Amino acid sequence: MTKSADTHCPYCALQCAMTLTSPAALTPAVQPGSDPVTEQAAPAVAAPLLTVAGRDFPTNRGGLCRKGWTSASLLNHTGRVTEPLLRGADGVHRPVSWDEALTRIVAAVKQARAGHGPDGVGVFGGGGLTNEKAYQLGKFARLALGTSRIDYNGRFCMSSAAAAGMRAFGLDRGLPFPLADLDAASTILMLGSNVAETMPPFVQHLQGARDAGGLIVVDPRRSATAAFTSDGGGLHLQPLPGTDLALLLGISHAVIHEGLADAGYIADRTTGYEAMARSVGSFWPERVQSITGVPAGLIRETARRLADGAGKGGSYILTGRGVEQHVDGTDTATAAINLALVLGLPGSARSGYGTLTGQGNGQGGREHGQKADQLPGYRKITDPAARAHMAKVWDVPETLIPGPGLPAVELLKSLGEPDGVRCLFVHGANVAVSAPDANAVIAGLRSLDFLVVCDFFLSETAAEADLVLPVTQWAEEEGTLTNLEGRVLRRRRALTPPPGVRSELWIMTRLAELLDAPSTFSEDPETVFEELRLASSGGLADYSGIDYAMLDRGEAAYWPYPAGSDGTPRLFLDAFAHAGGRAVFTAVTPRRRTPSAGAAPVAAAERTGHGPSAADRAGTPMTLITGRLMEHYQSGAQTRRVAALAEAQPEARLQLHPAAAAAQGIADGDYVSISNERGVVSCRAELSTDIRPETVFLPFHFPELESANRLTEAATDPISGMPEFKTSKVWIRPAVSGGAVSGGAAGNRSGASARVLQAEETS
Repeated sequence: MTKSADTHCPYCALQCAMTLTSPAALTPAVQPGSDPVTEQAAPAVAAPLLTVAGRDFPTNRGGLCRKGWTSASLLNHTGRVTEPLLRGADGVHRPVSWDEALTRIVAAVKQARAGHGPDGVGVFGGGGLTNEKAYQLGKFARLALGTSRIDYNGRFCMSSAAAAGMRAFGLDRGLPFPLADLDAASTILMLGSNVAETMPPFVQHLQGARDAGGLIVVDPRRSATAAFTSDGGGLHLQPLPGTDLALLLGISHAVIHEGLADAGYIADRTTGYEAMARSVGSFWPERVQSITGVPAGLIRETARRLADGAGKGGSYILTGRGVEQHVDGTDTATAAINLALVLGLPGSARSGYGTLTGQGNGQGGREHGQKADQLPGYRKITDPAARAHMAKVWDVPETLIPGPGLPAVELLKSLGEPDGVRCLFVHGANVAVSAPDANAVIAGLRSLDFLVVCDFFLSETAAEADLVLPVTQWAEEEGTLTNLEGRVLRRRRALTPPPGVRSELWIMTRLAELLDAPSTFSEDPETVFEELRLASSGGLADYSGIDYAMLDRGEAAYWPYPAGSDGTPRLFLDAFAHAGGRAVFTAVTPRRRTPSAGAAPVAAAERTGHGPSAADRAGTPMTLITGRLMEHYQSGAQTRRVAALAEAQPEARLQLHPAAAAAQGIADGDYVSISNERGVVSCRAELSTDIRPETVFLPFHFPELESANRLTEAATDPISGMPEFKTSKVWIRPAVSGGAVSGGAAGNRSGASARVLQAEETS
């Protein structure tokens, strides 16, 4: 006898539909064993408990990527954490009972609050948590812990696009239209996203534009997505990293000065056009060519194709992390929206602007209370009406709800500081690998009085924890997620979790009881969702008209979905969300940035053992951009444990141009040292003419010596709090002795890695 469950992939925000099938009575049987994930070896995995089949759905139409096809193999992985693990004085994690684990947490919270106030406790969430867990985590932080110090890893993903969307439209939803609308487009401008590798089933929605010769991809690399523009499929614009804002201003200049703007739309549906038009006046294509390296002819051709497409099958402008993960990411996304508004695209039935959400619940995860400045329903935590609404739903005095906290980078910088966070909870994130300036983040984690990590594997962050709590994986839980279109989906349980594993909802409920928290907490997902409906009612992200029954019937549910409505598949058809119903142009311009690199920072880094030596800094620095590989997801904590994926991409490789390699005496496959004032990384070189000569690319999925984020900077966008992930200055040289390097990256290896291996051997 078998049973099956219709659900969705646990990885990216495309949320491909799949069916999981298993023997009816089967439950995971996780055997003890070691998992040498941090050694980059392909781990042994038990046979999957479930079979995976693609299911027909508008986003994936039955297709899955390699990650989706292999997703079930992690459910009974030998490295699975199945009981609470407490770190001893020797640094080794050993099993303890749940009663002891909860008692330890309560004591740590009380100690931190007594010595440092409520904000001595912090919470770091994740964009992979279900809507129910994200909602209750925000409530838990503010009411049970009493802290304002909560944020999440979506700050590293969607924050700039979200801020730009709120600025222009008064509402932020990644794609304000169904993904299938792209099928009929004749022109699609895609900036800073490599969907062919990050979410492969997406590319079928680009085929119509490609067939029409209208796929335009902006990327410093000739990525797999950019390669689709060949053979008459469209255009590839290959700007210098960090110059996307100037490029967009140049395209807007061409649209305006060639008479391609939609004057009627601008007059009827927007405000602020005159100031924006003046601001692009000095960015004529020839000048922009000198800034970006993109030929003026291609800039004008892009403007003409977008305008022509808007009058034919439709034009869309899509942005991704490549143009948003900058200290001016909000302004760059705003420039893309300005271009879309000049062309009259947003709010049209067959054209538009959108941004591509990355994490599985990156959209829903930022709507219901994980962000430092927001309450559920996308309400501002400083809005008196929003606070009064939530106080009523939670049945607490409004004064118990803390004010705004710190965005992710600032939160992480505060770890262990006298007036900072001393006790930290981490849910669904691996900041030791994914956060910028990772050496500093790891040092912060180690300086905490107590670190609690909820995870199903001993990730690099969990390896630093005082206490690791084993939680359910995706196929073992019920709930909802919201995909990149703003469509709410059902996650359905296909099998029972291992004994000893608990849901985060259960953990929060038990801790809330032990901490005598006000209000009520529940471990039942549907009960939590019913409260979320009430909490979101009347907010920008209104889910009040959605329930489990309608989702189980397969009804499409796009938010905002007020009770009594039919939802909103396409936003802004009649009006934008600003008062008066008009979209807002905001004039933006590139601003000169003072580099943080310099003699003093480098010297300080050398003293701490994290920075490069004088020999490392020989020659001309290059620009490092980070990104993803097809086989891996986010920090790689899951995908590096899947044998088939680890075998295909077992290690980080630095992509660099042959000319740049030759100047340093580097051959394909050689080990290289990549360094700057924040750290040193070592990996193999991969020579390719698909990247600009002054630029190098390194995937960020790998830990320790290969961790790209040891090099990225914790400087942030002043509006969104987005870190600068894409334009780090680095020095490249051949590594000595087959990749062995000195400095902080190597020095940290014996700590986290040893604890991961020792703990998994005893789990």
